[in-house]
Amino acid sequence: MRHEKTGILLANLGTPDAPTSAAVKRYLKEFLSDKRVVDSPRWLWWPILNGAILPLRSPRVAKLYASVWMEEGSPLMVWSQRQRAALEARLQMPVVLGMNYGNPSMKSALDTLMAQGVTRLIVLPLYPQFSCSTVAAVWDCISRAFTGYRSLPEVHFIRDYATHPAYISALKVSVERAFVCNGKPDLLVMSFHGIPQRYADEGDDYPLRCRETFNALTKALGLSEKQAMMTFQSRFGREPWLTPYTDETMRQLPAQGVEHVQVMSPGFSADCLETLEEISEQNREFFLHAGGKRFDYIPALNDDVEHIEMMVALVKPWLGDLAPE
Repeated sequence: MRHEKTGILLANLGTPDAPTSAAVKRYLKEFLSDKRVVDSPRWLWWPILNGAILPLRSPRVAKLYASVWMEEGSPLMVWSQRQRAALEARLQMPVVLGMNYGNPSMKSALDTLMAQGVTRLIVLPLYPQFSCSTVAAVWDCISRAFTGYRSLPEVHFIRDYATHPAYISALKVSVERAFVCNGKPDLLVMSFHGIPQRYADEGDDYPLRCRETFNALTKALGLSEKQAMMTFQSRFGREPWLTPYTDETMRQLPAQGVEHVQVMSPGFSADCLETLEEISEQNREFFLHAGGKRFDYIPALNDDVEHIEMMVALVKPWLGDLAPE
């Protein structure tokens, strides 16, 4: 009789191994070579990527990483490892971290679990809102990683959790904590990572899932339509992305009478370059330079107790008798 054993894979995007041009170049090449991320024809994209983007962008991005690098490493890696350790301690079962790009790779994470005899695999991509460029890329990566295995585990794949009560509750606690510390702002801005508008036009329901998160959290906080808004950040390239753009919004808000703004990025499960540098530094400067008086960044959920308990709630349906109280 087969011995059943459950293991959990926490999946996230990835990060360079070091804040150096060489490490960033390796990471960006892997990331921007994924057709889930950039779906341009290879004959067109490869010369642009290798001839212009990587040589020019890597040194600049490395400096940005250096500005947010923590003593233990990249913020995304530090927080992700803390999440992994906390969830493993809470569940008392194997929990590993796998990244789509960079280290630890998805392949190495799955190999670790299989070596421990895991027969039931629960995959939790730490992207609250599904997108073909993120969650679907995890699916692809797992499929490739299992190529060559003679036996496969039973797999439970969590597509997303945009409106899960435990997720909305954790966000609510985080926002209310910020309101207590910094005062209630004129406007709460929820900035989600953007995707090309074309992806949505072709069937990606990501903007819908972001809107559902926004609506659920706004309702939970008891905010009116004038007290909260949704924007999209981190656009790349020349084609239209989801709007309104966060950076343009920050430049416009002071002229609309908004003096105090608090900004959060609910689509990020851990603080990273896009939150710590792009939002907390760049967009702060945009807002203040345009005449705003106060800008507060609300951190990602990171390893908050409420965030770990949310993860427990997400995997619990597949744990059976192993589910914690």
